[in-house]
Amino acid sequence: MEFRHLGRSGLLVSEISYGNWITHGSQVEEEAAVACVRAALDVGISTFDTADVYAGGRAEEVLGRALKGVRRESVEILTKVYWRTGPGRNESGLSRKHIRESIEASLRRLQTDHVDVYQAHRYDHHTPLEETMSAFADVVHSGKAHYIGVSEWTADQLRAGHALAKELKIALVSNQPQYSALHRIIEGQVVPASQELGISQIVFSPIAQGVLTGKYLPGEQPPAGSRATDESGSKTIARFMRDDVLSAVQRLKPLAESAGLSMAQLALAWVLQNRNVASAIVGASRPEQVHDNAKAAGVRLEDDLLKQIDEVLGELPERDPAKTQSPAERP
Repeated sequence: MEFRHLGRSGLLVSEISYGNWITHGSQVEEEAAVACVRAALDVGISTFDTADVYAGGRAEEVLGRALKGVRRESVEILTKVYWRTGPGRNESGLSRKHIRESIEASLRRLQTDHVDVYQAHRYDHHTPLEETMSAFADVVHSGKAHYIGVSEWTADQLRAGHALAKELKIALVSNQPQYSALHRIIEGQVVPASQELGISQIVFSPIAQGVLTGKYLPGEQPPAGSRATDESGSKTIARFMRDDVLSAVQRLKPLAESAGLSMAQLALAWVLQNRNVASAIVGASRPEQVHDNAKAAGVRLEDDLLKQIDEVLGELPERDPAKTQSPAERP
């Protein structure tokens, strides 16, 4: 496993990190989830990403149990706050109340007294940014988080948040956007702003939710048990399930073979060529997937291969910065 600094901080994270969005507490039984976490530790993955909203809090609980007995100093645990966690009018967003209550609940579920990075799961247009960043500063200064991160923030939002974090003497070190060879919207504005500010990307869906493995074939039904057939996963993968996209992905197979890589490894190595990316988050339902994905760490893709990938995918990748995921309106 290779490691990179998160932003301009001294914190090192593994190039491949393990995330449990969709899987833990929902798609995957706990025994299999624990086996995947153990496989991640075995291959040197030290960075684990979750969120309070995943599977209604069960994902944090499963991760907490899976990491029980692991030396706390040997891993980096990241979680998030923003989405609704209960029926109350204040149980969503980035108000001081919700942040302070959510960090306590996350720590209980994770069975730890601190997280390494506490992340704003989206930007909250209904709460003053000053209130949000002040609440995050309280979390850091009380020792319940070491660093602050965000997810799916625009370049302007990153600049504003970073300026306030600097005033409050806390480190805003990361952004967690969607990024893959098929979804490149951060390249135009977010990455340049992040490089300027000293913020790294910890990217989710680097394999385009399984599409870049090549397992989905144009004109054919998705394999049984795949994310495209699961009620909770099919909505998010739908935009990649067009025949023109799936056909192009099939044309990447000989490129992966020529590089001695699996399709998943090629997809992960591709995002890690961007030096502003500190880590690529992978999920898994089987330990073998973790072992395969981890081999992408440290892989250097030749310029000719990167050019060939661009030629195969052509105009298919999404590049519009306006497609940054926006939060739903909060009542």
